[in-house]
Amino acid sequence: MKRLRTYFWPVVGLAAILFSVNALYHELRGLSLDEFVASFQAISFTSWLLAVGSTLIAYAALAAYDKLALDHLGHRISLWYITICSFTTYALSHNLGASVFSGAVVRYRAYRSKGLTPGEVGVLVAFCSFTFTLGTLMLSAIVLLARPEIIERFAEVLPIEMSLTTGVFILALIALYVLGSLVGLRPLRTRWFQLHYPRPSIALKQLIIAPLELLGAAGIIYFALPAAGNPGYIVVLGIFLASFSAALLSHAPGGLGVLELVFIAALPEMDPADVLAALAIFRLLYLLVPFVMALIVIFVFEHSRFLEQRSANES
Repeated sequence: MKRLRTYFWPVVGLAAILFSVNALYHELRGLSLDEFVASFQAISFTSWLLAVGSTLIAYAALAAYDKLALDHLGHRISLWYITICSFTTYALSHNLGASVFSGAVVRYRAYRSKGLTPGEVGVLVAFCSFTFTLGTLMLSAIVLLARPEIIERFAEVLPIEMSLTTGVFILALIALYVLGSLVGLRPLRTRWFQLHYPRPSIALKQLIIAPLELLGAAGIIYFALPAAGNPGYIVVLGIFLASFSAALLSHAPGGLGVLELVFIAALPEMDPADVLAALAIFRLLYLLVPFVMALIVIFVFEHSRFLEQRSANES
């Protein structure tokens, strides 16, 4: 049973990749490498700058996730340390899949060295995951209300009214969450830790910070897409929310194949080569470059910890 649990999510991720790549092959049979290269080279320097700026916004918001969680727990740690830890955590988890678990390992090593208990690290991971979910729900509701016709890009048989109903329902759930914070609901107790309801000030900050990471990440793709056929930022944001959520649920490392499949299917008015070029820039800026930087950070951190322990043992 333990061996089954160990291999279950990697198998799920591999199956998602194979399915997505097969579907992409049928979608892109007429696309040549030259067309993709031409689309990639056609992206302007200004678009590159805007995409880089969007990446910085996204990762700054992720650092704010950790900062809010630590404020909730009552711990004060330097913002620089939080930023490095958060950046490393998400750079690894976005590329490796199973973000909750891989993120927990990195945070455990980093924050335990700053005095947090295992239970507090567990609360921090749960808090950050919930903040991300809150941001996804908020933006999904806004997109569904602002562009209800977007639902037809994913399922033509669904009525537009479903977008409006779903959007209102999601906002009502978020309002209940804020109300629970205002009235001060009792903490959730488990065998390992207590999960206290966030204070109103923390909950309100979540509503502001939670969407920023997704807005920035979607901005990378939006700015990399050409103007011709571009449906606008709100639609690109909605497609990104659907594709990124599908990628996370699939546990495919980096959402490989899943992001591309959803975007190409949901943007039939655009040249697939242009969409793939924009997604290549997204993977480069949001996934690959941070991943390499995160590996360097981990090496430096673990090396310094090793030297500290060796020095302590020698003394």
